[in-house]
Amino acid sequence: MSEQESKATLAELGGRIRAWRARRGMTRRALAADSGLSERFLADVESGKGNVSINSLEAAARALNISILELLQDAPRPALARAQGLLSRLDDAQLDQACGLLGSTFGLQDAPGRAQRVALIGLRGAGKSTLGSQLAARRGLPFVELDREIEREAGTSMNEILLLHGQAGYRRYERRALLRIAEEHAGGVVITTGGSIVSERETFDLLQSLFYCVWLKASPQEHMARVVAQGDMRPFDATRGATSEAMEDLRGILASREALYARADAVVDTAAHSPKQSLKDLDRAVPQAKSFVKSIAQHPEKETT
Repeated sequence: MSEQESKATLAELGGRIRAWRARRGMTRRALAADSGLSERFLADVESGKGNVSINSLEAAARALNISILELLQDAPRPALARAQGLLSRLDDAQLDQACGLLGSTFGLQDAPGRAQRVALIGLRGAGKSTLGSQLAARRGLPFVELDREIEREAGTSMNEILLLHGQAGYRRYERRALLRIAEEHAGGVVITTGGSIVSERETFDLLQSLFYCVWLKASPQEHMARVVAQGDMRPFDATRGATSEAMEDLRGILASREALYARADAVVDTAAHSPKQSLKDLDRAVPQAKSFVKSIAQHPEKETT
């Protein structure tokens, strides 16, 4: 391999690590702490300037909760790529039919009652907690924040879970919490999820099989403004504050997850919309249980509250 090819390979590898870190919503400092690698070393690797050993790659991949093969592989499985090519030719109605056929043929049907269990996904600052609690009140459903249920599952705080068990342990508790919530609220519930849940394929697949997912979408500027107003800079580097660098972090995270968020059953764009209008849009985007439709017919004044 020539020196030029070697540099190109290192740059590609650094870009992949940086992209996975953005998708996970991890700062470089957090990745350094979880992997045992120095922040300076990771900065060199991500910029394509630092050589990296297999052991270092394994440490970084483990901290990102992926395999080293996922970090290195160039493309999805050939058969999956062919299936995606075929599905891309279908319209929305045909896609729904194809999903039904796949589910019935291979035993992958959605869980019963899925449409009445609503999960809001999206970056922090999209309005998930505010709109979620309002939708739950309007529908007469319980409102659950997944983060709190993960802490309940683990018996400790989020920070302690990550400190003691890392990303992999956190995701295990997250999946257990999702299964329990779906079981405890078979008749319906509205939940909010962490922004990075879509970046975990196994967890996101589970979420989509159990819950009707809605992506609450906003512009990067609105996300940042709302996060700053809340006084919580997660998942951004709080030491830098609401600077241009923090905005750059946010744009990178959003760009790396946008295609994943777009897998949701519905999208509600809250950009430049009032909370009242956003709630109305969300209510329209979510299927209504027969009992709720019957209640509205009997008490039409509820429609406008």
